[in-house]
Amino acid sequence: MSQTTDPRPQDQFAKKAEAWSARFSEPVSDLVKRYTASVDFDKRLAHVDIQGSLAHAEMLHAVKLISQEDLDAIRGGMASILTEIDAGRFEWLLDLEDVHLNIERRLTELVGDAGKRLHTGRSRNDQVATDIRLWLRGEIDTQVDLLHQLRFALATIALEHADTIMPGFTHLQVAQPVTFGHHLLAYAEMFGRDAERLIDCRKRVNRLPLGAAALAGTSYPIDRERVARTLGFDGVARNSLDAVSDRDFAIEFCAAGALIMTHVSRLSEELVLWMSPRVGFIDLADRFCTGSSIMPQKKNPDVPELARGKTGRVNGNLVALLTLMKGQPLAYNKDNQEDKEGLFDTADTVRDTLRIFVDMAAGIKVQKDAMRAAALQGFSTATDLADYLVKKGLPFRDAHEAVALAVRACVDRKCDLADLTVEELRVFHPSIDEDIHAVLTLEGSVASRSHIGGTAPVRVREEAQRVLDETRK
Repeated sequence: MSQTTDPRPQDQFAKKAEAWSARFSEPVSDLVKRYTASVDFDKRLAHVDIQGSLAHAEMLHAVKLISQEDLDAIRGGMASILTEIDAGRFEWLLDLEDVHLNIERRLTELVGDAGKRLHTGRSRNDQVATDIRLWLRGEIDTQVDLLHQLRFALATIALEHADTIMPGFTHLQVAQPVTFGHHLLAYAEMFGRDAERLIDCRKRVNRLPLGAAALAGTSYPIDRERVARTLGFDGVARNSLDAVSDRDFAIEFCAAGALIMTHVSRLSEELVLWMSPRVGFIDLADRFCTGSSIMPQKKNPDVPELARGKTGRVNGNLVALLTLMKGQPLAYNKDNQEDKEGLFDTADTVRDTLRIFVDMAAGIKVQKDAMRAAALQGFSTATDLADYLVKKGLPFRDAHEAVALAVRACVDRKCDLADLTVEELRVFHPSIDEDIHAVLTLEGSVASRSHIGGTAPVRVREEAQRVLDETRK
């Protein structure tokens, strides 16, 4: 530590708070302090750190390791610290490295020896692992709720546009007609799986590491199950080495976050394309767009563009965490201090993105005429003609060939299949009859796909209602 001629009380504590200080013959350099400190970013764990400490203190009293007076003092001191933190009056000291020692320092200032007894039976290793899990559990709950809200917004629009026809694409080429409602419900399904992954991830997050101490457990008669119940954990981590050293639960969350952002990015790409005047399928509310500093006519879809870009950073956080863990021997290593910034960034980015997209999706303005006009291009009902011939008894490959010849003729004549007369269509196969034009309409095409998962308006309404019912629960 740096020397001072007139140390303040907290400086004295800073020296004492370094549990390893008596082992060394020289102080840590200021450069090393800055390099190894995490308080600038892990102080966001303060609330859950206090929550975990209070549960630990209650357990220590229950097993008769601290007195009722100590417990009361700890509770009162922590309440004061929470007030200071929430009011922005708490002094965070770099010398104390992290959120844990900063809070312990202040607690000891406020309540004396009772604050020093709080750390009985635990280590910062199991303390930080518990804090991260408590914090992450809350983040998961928030994000699951936001995914439900986004699915609700998409399903609401889908229900309204169950009959709105647009082209479906493969390879960005017009393929077959679909409805806009059906298209949006595809994203509702993706985000539904994202919610399922987070819910499943939460099961592995919600296991208590506290009690593992530094790595081998503790000789004190602690009651880990009591702490788990107090903090709402489903159970305790079953191996002390694993409890303090692995961050697979954080990696799993980051993987789920990367998938959420990948789905957001895919939707963003479509919103950008659809909003282009060359396509003109939708318009976004002005509050989600910006103009140009030089071109006064511009309305740029900045929010989906930026979400598309932020996906790369979230994906990078996942790779960084995987790389962080891959070479670590058991048990805890200082490397794990690097788990937090990427984890925090992923949680913040996904949460903020979902909040914006819930609002933005609800305000999408649909241009029905432009969608229908686009669906009439590119022979989108060609597959319907092939299916018609198969139902007349023709093998599918022969039907495929007959329709391909018809499409080629239409290309040469610059017309659509629906523009051909029955007599002209019979040139390609004699079984074609007067009922063919009902098959070649856009409405007939989408209505014919009425199986589960199909784009028929009746199915779209059913699926949209199912999503609405799920997300209201």
